[in-house]
Amino acid sequence: MNVDVLDESGTDVEVARLARLSRFVMSEMRLHPATEMSIRLVDTDTIATMNHQWMGHEGPTDVLSFPLDELTPGRDDAPAPQGYLGDIALCVAYAATQAPQNGNTTLQEVELLTVHGILHLLGYDHAEPEEHREMFGLQAELLGRWRERPLEADA
Repeated sequence: MNVDVLDESGTDVEVARLARLSRFVMSEMRLHPATEMSIRLVDTDTIATMNHQWMGHEGPTDVLSFPLDELTPGRDDAPAPQGYLGDIALCVAYAATQAPQNGNTTLQEVELLTVHGILHLLGYDHAEPEEHREMFGLQAELLGRWRERPLEADA
């Protein structure tokens, strides 16, 4: 699995850790080993421009997902096809401002938003209550498994 993380945020972010987290989530979701994606860490002005251009919303946001090949999670009886999952734009500064209200450090919030963005790339949504429960439950499960791993697994 190939994950490119481009840091244009002007902040100090562990890009290698975000790449490892992304590969972990992709693996847990049983995506094809040759699946690719990218994460672009951006500043507040850039995410606001993207939010307006692509979503029609004013102002900055935390994360935007742009699926490409419309891949879905693999199953035991049906492996996921190979392809390019898509791109995520994530605003670290915005994540830092919302982290305290969510009881997270900035790193924890960025990790949460990375998982959230990947789930959106996989077609998950949270517009309806049942979708919300499913997506946020899976998000919490994936983050829990990521954080429970031995520290040497992240080295």
